[in-house]
Amino acid sequence: MTAEPHDVQTGAHGGGDRHVLRFDRYHRLLHVLLMLSFLGLAGTGLPLLFSDTDWAHVVARFWGGFVVAGVLHRTFAVILITVFTLHLWRVLHRLFVEKDLSILWGPASMVPQPRDILELLQHFRWFFGVGPRPRFDHFTYWEKFDYWAVFWGMGIIGGSGLLLWFPVFFAKILPGWMFNVAMLVHGEEALLAVGFIFTIHFFNGHLRPDKFPMDPVIFTGRVSEAEFRHERPDEYERMARAGRFEAQLTTPPSPELVRTGRIIGTTAVTVGLLLVGLILYAVFA
Repeated sequence: MTAEPHDVQTGAHGGGDRHVLRFDRYHRLLHVLLMLSFLGLAGTGLPLLFSDTDWAHVVARFWGGFVVAGVLHRTFAVILITVFTLHLWRVLHRLFVEKDLSILWGPASMVPQPRDILELLQHFRWFFGVGPRPRFDHFTYWEKFDYWAVFWGMGIIGGSGLLLWFPVFFAKILPGWMFNVAMLVHGEEALLAVGFIFTIHFFNGHLRPDKFPMDPVIFTGRVSEAEFRHERPDEYERMARAGRFEAQLTTPPSPELVRTGRIIGTTAVTVGLLLVGLILYAVFA
């Protein structure tokens, strides 16, 4: 998840403001597809799960009925599985072809490390004003948590969903009670995923005070140099000592790209929070 050399451009655009490339085009595209497919899965799956409620019938009619919602749900599932496969291929390529072992350990790795526990404790101290803000590096502890939550969800929700999608095939090799378990697990884990993504992840990514109302970095791939130094001082100093910081500089995002990212992001946050509200209404009403 580091910057790709072909994505880095030296220079200035829009007044010489220096920016740092954080996500390359490949990861930005995969995240957009991941986001759209997840929203589609939530928007089509929840009315199927809560089909006994009035609001589920309203949402299903928006899609064209429960049958169409089921077809779209499977379509979005194919997109999500494709995104996961492409990301996994990229990771394996870096590990076994490029021999890039930095993805397994170190500051640019998504693997949880003792440092993450320390930064979590430091962050809580900072929240209560009894300690300094942690000096984060390339990935924070909450970004790693979000990342591995997706892996967990893909295994549980994706695996159980495939059982329910192809029951005749899997019935040849699995006992019948497995399908009852798959039905329960698929629905409950999906609710957990929707609740987590549309609350905790949205807050971490967009709604926390220093980013509110939107952090466009996942759409533009860039952050200003000042923002980069403030948010990830350890990464900045590490890159500066190695003489690699200047190579990471890129042009600022165009106003059109920022505007498009904000529109997509705001729409996703709005739809997600609406779905959370409908879940709470269905559970507690």
